[in-house]
Amino acid sequence: MSVEILDCATIVGFVEDEESFGECVRELFWQLDTDKDGVLSYAEMMKELQRMRVLEMHFGVDVKHEPEEVARVYESMFVQFDHDLNGRVDMEEFKVETKEIMLAMANGLGSLPVQMALEHDSLLMKAVQRECCQKIPA
Repeated sequence: MSVEILDCATIVGFVEDEESFGECVRELFWQLDTDKDGVLSYAEMMKELQRMRVLEMHFGVDVKHEPEEVARVYESMFVQFDHDLNGRVDMEEFKVETKEIMLAMANGLGSLPVQMALEHDSLLMKAVQRECCQKIPA
């Protein structure tokens, strides 16, 4: 983990760079697709959702929730990705929903720079790295 500075332009620029964004999303997809069948099952997606600790943290503090509540939240998140509701998430569904999530984060951040602690392999970190590489004069 490292602390980085970013704003909405950092994320929007990354998402709009189809080549960089697409490559990073494909890399993440294949990391999650542990059985290498070309689709993400609920179990495969759960691992990533649990790693992100979407529900278990509130401002960095562990919060206890009923297991049923956690399961409902994760199921609803999975359905958000599973556009055709076939119980699996393919690469295109994953890319479209990841893009929507990233743009929602950008919208939430606004134009003022903020400091964030980012995982080294996260898409947000890749957005920061992309922006830094573009600012370095050749």
